[in-house]
Amino acid sequence: MAADSDPESEVFEITDFTTASEWERFISKIEEVLNDWKLIGPRAGKPLEKGVFTSGSWEESTQEISFADFKFSITHHYLKQEGVENEAKDEPQEEVYPQAMQDLLCCSNDFPPRAHCLVRWFGVREFVVLSPGANCEAIISESKCNLLLSSVSIALANSGCQVPLLVQIQQKQRKLFSGECQGPGVRTDFEMVHLRRVPSQYTHLSGLLDLFKSKIGCSVSPLPPIRISIRFTYVLQDWQQCSWPQQPPDFDALLAGEVGAVEFGKLPFGACEDPVSDLDPLQAPHWSVRIRKAENPQCLLGEFLMEFFRLCSRKETTEEILGRSLVDEDGKEHGDITQALSKLTEPTSVVSIPKLSVSSVVRRIRRHRRNEEEAPLNPDLLSAILTYLFPDAAGGQSESSAAAPSSPSRGSEDHLLFSRLKSAPALSLTQRLAVCVCVLNLHYGGVTAVAQLWQEFVLEMRYRWEHSIPVSGLPAGAPDLRCCLLHQKLQMLNCCIERRKARDDLKKNTGEGGGAKERSGSEASGKPWSDSWSDSEDEFYECVSDTEEMKEKESTLTLRPEGRLEAFGDVTLLDSQEPLYIPDPAPMTEDLLEQHSEVLARLGSSAEGAQIRARMQSASLLSDMEAFKAANPGCSLLDFVRWYSPRDFVEVESIDEASGASVKRAELSARMQIPGNMWAETWETATHTPARRQRRLFDDTREAEKVLHYLSVQKPADLAMSLLPCVLHTALIKLKEEEFSENISSVRQSLQQITSQTSKLVHQPSPDLKKLEDVIGQMSAVEALIARSRSLKAKFGIAGGERGEDGEQLVRLVSDLLEEPEVCVVGAGRGPAGSVIHKLFSSSQRSLDSSDESFLMDVEAALLSPLDEPDSRSSSVPTDSAECVSGDSGSCVCFPPPVGRELLLRACAARPAPGSRSLPQRLFCSHTPQEFRLAGAFSSDTSFF
Repeated sequence: MAADSDPESEVFEITDFTTASEWERFISKIEEVLNDWKLIGPRAGKPLEKGVFTSGSWEESTQEISFADFKFSITHHYLKQEGVENEAKDEPQEEVYPQAMQDLLCCSNDFPPRAHCLVRWFGVREFVVLSPGANCEAIISESKCNLLLSSVSIALANSGCQVPLLVQIQQKQRKLFSGECQGPGVRTDFEMVHLRRVPSQYTHLSGLLDLFKSKIGCSVSPLPPIRISIRFTYVLQDWQQCSWPQQPPDFDALLAGEVGAVEFGKLPFGACEDPVSDLDPLQAPHWSVRIRKAENPQCLLGEFLMEFFRLCSRKETTEEILGRSLVDEDGKEHGDITQALSKLTEPTSVVSIPKLSVSSVVRRIRRHRRNEEEAPLNPDLLSAILTYLFPDAAGGQSESSAAAPSSPSRGSEDHLLFSRLKSAPALSLTQRLAVCVCVLNLHYGGVTAVAQLWQEFVLEMRYRWEHSIPVSGLPAGAPDLRCCLLHQKLQMLNCCIERRKARDDLKKNTGEGGGAKERSGSEASGKPWSDSWSDSEDEFYECVSDTEEMKEKESTLTLRPEGRLEAFGDVTLLDSQEPLYIPDPAPMTEDLLEQHSEVLARLGSSAEGAQIRARMQSASLLSDMEAFKAANPGCSLLDFVRWYSPRDFVEVESIDEASGASVKRAELSARMQIPGNMWAETWETATHTPARRQRRLFDDTREAEKVLHYLSVQKPADLAMSLLPCVLHTALIKLKEEEFSENISSVRQSLQQITSQTSKLVHQPSPDLKKLEDVIGQMSAVEALIARSRSLKAKFGIAGGERGEDGEQLVRLVSDLLEEPEVCVVGAGRGPAGSVIHKLFSSSQRSLDSSDESFLMDVEAALLSPLDEPDSRSSSVPTDSAECVSGDSGSCVCFPPPVGRELLLRACAARPAPGSRSLPQRLFCSHTPQEFRLAGAFSSDTSFF
């Protein structure tokens, strides 16, 4: 009794048989995924159209599941079809096969050129693949494979999913799959065989027919009809009769020995090798052709762009590249500050401008060199570059014509392309410099040659500034803010040179009428006239001591308009009815504008900051008023406000006392009429001084030195980054010119996308280098596509521009080959394209060995014989193929043995017993020199078996 009352004696060991095992949880996860993707129940879809596997849109969804600690990836692949609903769910019908079984017998999409391998082998539009995770081992053992297949079968049965579910087994590179598809009372097993060598009994069609019949196990007599589709692949690799149209280098030119490096002013274009390596004509009742593209063909333009882009990542300075001693000696002439001060204080005299020539420039540069052998650019090459950059120095182009670049030949769109890309106008000095740097970087010394050219360029800019020689190849006027900063800097320097030259010319012509106004101002101040043109910052502001006296003198003079930019629409002056002109603003580059904005922003909102900001704005307002007075003699403050601040220009209606009519009268706004208004006071003190002579706001000497300093401190990488928009701009123009002769629609669309993407990138303060590299890659792809088009046109004999009926078909074929993975040949072997393909093979394949010929004849005859009588194939060759197998001048004799054979066998047979329903059966066979593959889908009736 004591033992029975012991609590420990009442403890029982309980086994819970409801706990799920790892295998059951794995099956449950598969079912959950199928439910999440809504793959339960019958699937309804439209009949498959011809070519939809290639042209349609394929989508996929992926999830991760696990079996214990083993990771799997389950992926749903499906062809997206618009307007397809799962109608079978609402109205279930009996005896309806799953959609995948119906696809097995569809012949409209055999051998799709671009699709998933399972789509090609089984012809299904929707399937699910269960494969090992990315870092997991392959499923090799037979027991594991059977366990997975059992899991798939149970999951499909439990969920009612009718989509094929296949498991990837063995190594992934073998692409081996096994699985099944279940429907109401039917099941399709997907099986696969992969061998390195083909068994001898399966090298011909009769052996494959025997295999197919034995697999379906049909004992019904007569045998059900078997439909066969066959695809033979022939590869044409011998292109000796077609030369690649890329021009060889001109070895007699200055830049000899380099393909594409003939002139400094042009970027090269084209592929260094044939971008089309193989042509695959498909021998069948219907011919189709595809091109095998060369792997990453070397293209000249893409190589230039990529090497130039890599230059943007260099970190060395010019001193580190060329050596500090060379740089110091080059700059010694301008390095002594005492000489600079003496130039400012020395008495003014007529400046003699020496004759500029390339030879004098080169001698001046070479004078500072210790050893010419240290320089990567030899004197002849350097002289050629300087002649190209500065044609006015060599006398090859007049100064006026060299100053303004001409418009490109492709119309206004390309002419304005520089504003979208923020580069520089075509044929301008900046654009020519960019091309030169691009050529030197790839072919003539790399970054060292670039550093030397830039050093010589800076010396040339300083030489032209000191001798008042305008820079050729730049548009006249103020810096164009639509261009790159380097181009703006060069324009600013040119403005300074032009104003310095104008001042020097005016000094030489002191006795002429052009200096009357300036002489009157200098006499009023008691100073010599020549002193008033000094480089002091007080110029024109200390000339007049008394404002009233200046007004009297201005009233006695006939003021001439100066500094006009353009007319302000149809607006006229209120007093004189003369057109109102917008004054020419003081030149300023975008970096100076940003600095000015930053200074105003940093002042903050304090009282002191507001006072300083008002003083700075007052100086700017005075400058604008003086420029407006100079451009519009006889104007009033009301005219200025009408242009400068339209909201303060008010038109009020009043009644004319004499006529009683309503008239409009212009007046200033209320805030402008307040006593002591700053605008009115500033207008009274403003003189007729155009912006270019307002030296406190614009000092050409100071601004020129700023530009020269900016140029001298640029590293080669900074220079490359500044010129990159110009290089991309030039490359786009080159691509457009080349595309214009080829007329490829996809290239035009790609160029529009590239232009838009480049425009967004270059307008950013710090462009994304990775995205810029992608843009260059896209340009290289476009170049390869254009080169591929030329290659195909040369091979098909249409490079000369023939446009007959046959020529039009060939042109369309070439265009389709560039767009599509595979193109049908109109007229097969008897059409224009088929004749060309036949000639290409005939020239490369003169004869065949007797064994190869008999094998080829045997396969062709078996292909066209009655399908249910494989032994009678030799007597059933159609008339159309008699020439092909005759061996005399037939087409097949001219073709080499096929490098690939693909066969599809289809039938509807009763399995597993004669009384079963007739279900779809399919066998795919692929035979290449590298592998032999069988992919079968065999359906069975499971209702009573």
